[in-house]
Amino acid sequence: MLKGKNYRITKENIYGHELIGLKTKVELGKGKSGIGLKGLIVDETKNLIMLETQAGLKRVPKDNNLFEVELGDERFVMNGKDIVARPEDRIKLAWRKRL
Repeated sequence: MLKGKNYRITKENIYGHELIGLKTKVELGKGKSGIGLKGLIVDETKNLIMLETQAGLKRVPKDNNLFEVELGDERFVMNGKDIVARPEDRIKLAWRKRL
């Protein structure tokens, strides 16, 4: 769980938060080239996540991958199919569903 003064990101509400700035690792995917990539999420589009790795910036498709996300001292696996959407639309939709 990540805590700030006015927010708390947990695995239950991460779909309603920004992913940029989180550490992640690609666990499983359709293409073997992305598996095992570790890095910091620096950008996100509807279908891609940009990871800053030791080898430079890497583009990873969301749809066919599982991502292990690090939230403070917790880790959990997030299915890329659940986050395929423009970031601003995904965040709005997640908060609307809560109401």
